[in-house]
Amino acid sequence: MDRRHFLRQSALAGGTLLGTREVTDAASSLFQLEESGGFRLNYAPHLGLFDAHAGSDPVDQIAFMAEQGFSAFEDNGLRGRSTAEQARIADALQEHDMQMGVFVAHSISWEQPTLVTGDQAPRQKFLDEIRESVEIAQRVDATWMTVVPGARDLRLDAGYQRAHLVDVLREAAAILEIHDLVMVLEPLNTRRDHPNQFLTHTAQAYEICRAVDSPACKILYDVYHQQVTEGNLIPSLDAAWEEIAYVQVGDNPGRNEPTTGEINFRNVFEHLHEKGYEGIVGMEHGASMEGKEGERAVLEAYATVDSFGTGG
Repeated sequence: MDRRHFLRQSALAGGTLLGTREVTDAASSLFQLEESGGFRLNYAPHLGLFDAHAGSDPVDQIAFMAEQGFSAFEDNGLRGRSTAEQARIADALQEHDMQMGVFVAHSISWEQPTLVTGDQAPRQKFLDEIRESVEIAQRVDATWMTVVPGARDLRLDAGYQRAHLVDVLREAAAILEIHDLVMVLEPLNTRRDHPNQFLTHTAQAYEICRAVDSPACKILYDVYHQQVTEGNLIPSLDAAWEEIAYVQVGDNPGRNEPTTGEINFRNVFEHLHEKGYEGIVGMEHGASMEGKEGERAVLEAYATVDSFGTGG
């Protein structure tokens, strides 16, 4: 399948989905994408985002993503897949010259505090899972893995929790540094999706990374979560820039593709581009519509917001 032909036809056939002006804007952006030779940033879809077009097999989905011009891929659930399935994914990514993005490095406790408590049992479990994730990362040629510290301890002062977390992250970083791997800490919003989480704000993640003081411990800046939590996206990116190693996106409200909510993604992506960001932009969101129409809308949205600086 020719990606540019697919995108152009999707935009021009979109009259049943969008108004006339929106269709014209989307088509213009897609033509500019064709002329430029591809996306400007390394957007990374996930499994399930295009299964109406590509089917349920991960290898077929990765092939479809590559055909649409995506240069990266991420899979939060990679740890839970069999070794054989991980190997198939790795082979597919290599075949299509795509980069592996994040996967979740450990089991996350959403309700009971673990890494912030200082208790030995959850600490050891986390470090064992980090060691296991090193093997997975090597199998799929990954660099980054997501770490979520989990629930806060309501009985313990925040300063003690932060100190306990820094201690265990230093141990994990020592494991990862040897292999040139990076755990990326993800602050999550507590207002809508993840109540009672310890790590919530950009500045908090920045402080922790500075305390760990390792190239193996950086920030995963999720634009969706930080819009819900604190807004002020571009200044926050700038303030924490030296500790940010990975970016994920989703619009708010809804956590769907760009252009469906309040975030000006053309400006955010242009800012990342102007700062020289060469990392991955993970598409950790759903689609605002179901089926093939919804998948076409996702492709059109990325062509539109990726057209920054062109007048499109």
